[in-house]
Amino acid sequence: MIPEKASELGRLVGQADEYQALKRANERLMEEQGLREALERLRTMQLQVAELMDRGQEPSLGQQQEIDQLVGRVQAHASYQGVVAAQANFDKLMMKINEWILDGIKKGSESRIITLG
Repeated sequence: MIPEKASELGRLVGQADEYQALKRANERLMEEQGLREALERLRTMQLQVAELMDRGQEPSLGQQQEIDQLVGRVQAHASYQGVVAAQANFDKLMMKINEWILDGIKKGSESRIITLG
């Protein structure tokens, strides 16, 4: 019973306005080639800096400046801002769902009636 209910919940979340808005925002972001390239370069730079730091080394001033420039460029882009806003709304929905699940668990654990099936 639980797997079926969880699957149904997942289907409903997938149809929720918040999820659909996040999906559309991500699609718009992926259509922006320059933004996509900046995000990929930023990810590469962040991995390089993490590797340096794991070895106890500091990133160069040039690396730090490039990361700062990429972050500024990405954050200023409307498509990126749309994803951030849509992700925040989706996160709020998921927090509410988790609260509802926890409330259901609490009520279920207090109930003396067993309803498996």
